[in-house]
Amino acid sequence: MAPNTEKSSNNDFTLLQVHDSDSPMFPEKQKATSRKQFTWFLLLKLHRVLTCLSWLTNGLKATFALVKKRVSLADMSDEGPKSRGRLYRFIKIFLALSIGGLAIEIIAHFNKWNLHNMIQPWEVQGLLQWCYVAWLSFREDYVAPLVLMVSKFCIVLFLIQSLDRLVLCLGCFWIKYKKLKPTFDADACDVEDPSNFPMVLVQIPMCNEREVYSQSIGAAAQLDWPKDRILIQVLDDSDDGNLQLLIKEEVASWKEKGVNIVYRHRLIRTGYKAGNLKSAMSCDYVKDYEFVAIFDADFQPNPDFLKLTIPHFKGKPDLGLVQARWSFVNKDENLLTRLQNINLCFHFEVEQQVNGYFLNFFGFNGTAGVWRIKALEESGGWLERTTVEDMDIAVRAHLNGWKFIFLNDVKVLCELPESYEAYKKQQHRWHSGPMQLFRLCLPAILTSKISVWKKANLIFLFFLLRKLILPFYSFTLFCIILPLTMFIPESELPLWVICYVPIIMSFLNILPSPKSVPFLVPYLLFENTMSVTKFNAMISGLFQLGSAYEWVVTKKTGRSSESDLLALAERESKSSNEEKILRRHSESGLELLGKLKQSEAPSKKKRNRLYRKELALALLLLTASARSLLSAHGVHFYFLLFQGLSFLIMGLDLIGEQVS
Repeated sequence: MAPNTEKSSNNDFTLLQVHDSDSPMFPEKQKATSRKQFTWFLLLKLHRVLTCLSWLTNGLKATFALVKKRVSLADMSDEGPKSRGRLYRFIKIFLALSIGGLAIEIIAHFNKWNLHNMIQPWEVQGLLQWCYVAWLSFREDYVAPLVLMVSKFCIVLFLIQSLDRLVLCLGCFWIKYKKLKPTFDADACDVEDPSNFPMVLVQIPMCNEREVYSQSIGAAAQLDWPKDRILIQVLDDSDDGNLQLLIKEEVASWKEKGVNIVYRHRLIRTGYKAGNLKSAMSCDYVKDYEFVAIFDADFQPNPDFLKLTIPHFKGKPDLGLVQARWSFVNKDENLLTRLQNINLCFHFEVEQQVNGYFLNFFGFNGTAGVWRIKALEESGGWLERTTVEDMDIAVRAHLNGWKFIFLNDVKVLCELPESYEAYKKQQHRWHSGPMQLFRLCLPAILTSKISVWKKANLIFLFFLLRKLILPFYSFTLFCIILPLTMFIPESELPLWVICYVPIIMSFLNILPSPKSVPFLVPYLLFENTMSVTKFNAMISGLFQLGSAYEWVVTKKTGRSSESDLLALAERESKSSNEEKILRRHSESGLELLGKLKQSEAPSKKKRNRLYRKELALALLLLTASARSLLSAHGVHFYFLLFQGLSFLIMGLDLIGEQVS
């Protein structure tokens, strides 16, 4: 009995031991299971690696094919020698030197020259090594101190501008916290007595705005204001006879519906928009009107726009301008429009609102604003001396003691440029014009009767800091000095200059549009990339070089009309039969447009452009990133790499609306 009992006790085991894979009772099963699991694990990892490699290969192949096609079919008509100028030649020379410097640094790296320990001349071997030693000595004694001095100067400007932006943001936070905003008397316009409504002139300046003319005229014609107290001027500067017929037909159709509207066309188109507005203000009947509202051709004010702006003038005889905010119908159309939306949201909600509330002064945006006609006349009216006639009249009105109000809650629908070409030309005009104006207005500012504080604000903050210093240090510091310091490590920029402070400032810029926070890094790279355009425009305007006085109408697509199709259909269905009959007259304009499109000769297919300054800077920054990689700079390498790729994308016109 004892042996049996022993055998039974030796073979006794629990169910847990049977199913436990780690149990020593089944070593063969454990071994087989581990091999099978390990094999499947390796196969899974291999599949993931192959999938990733395939994805990267296809992506790179598609990218290179697109770049090759873009280069072969690119149009460089706007990038001729006159357009590129001295800045492009400077960038090319700098690029050539950088490539040469990178080649020497690569040779030194692979030869393991530790030149910091080479004190004795006889330790230097070979002519190339001797040249490298001589360059290091010359760089340390002469080049590095100069670069260090310029970089410190740019860093000081950078910090001053960052402090200004921080103060503006604090002012905006204070306005939000205290819920401060301009108010007016609710009884300023007596609805029961239309004769108490002031006379308002509405002006719509346009030039070859085929895509958007009808929507702007229609929106102005539906403004909620007594018909006998408003006049709409359609100021057409188009040089296309067919388009003129279409606009006349649109104006006539609204006139038949009882709208007080007139069509004006200048035979001699001088002074661009300023000349157009100046010509319209010279009409005899203008003296009967007290206020003038201005809308560009792609702007669609809500029907209550005048009732939200005009009452602010009551009881304020020194108020000259009421400016409304812009709202964008296509802000989510592509990456370019998203990044523009970030900039303009900050401009309106922070810059315009803070300056309007605390200083009663800001730059007129040229549209979506209401002027007291007396303020325009006493300030000298519209002048044709610059490409920023809106800023010009605002500065002169401020010097004459007129105050401004910005309404952040009143928004007017418009659209953003969707192509990089259109945006680039717009930014060139917006940054060249202020420098022209600064040269012309400086004597008037110094001799004006306004306070010293207001003079200092105009000269140092409004013009110098925000219009001159900002594009200067952005381009110089991040596009020239930073890549230069990769070859001159004695003057290397600290990490907080290229990383921490710019990210904080970019985050502050994005706060007015919180949905854009995921675009923080692309926005930072985009702003640095646009600095070459803004810097070039600033220099052109300041010294009257090249295309300083060039005016190009920003291309529009008419997308803002698409958002109103449903509302228009609802209004049509609810309108009376008589109104429908009147609306049918406008169909002749559509018929005319169809005939004109059929009669027009097939236009030449438009191509994307290549921008040589951006491409040259892309190669420069990528060269500097390669040099940074040799020295293991870390954050400097990544910043230069992604900034160089950003310039490459802009140079190949791969952002925004794509044209085949």
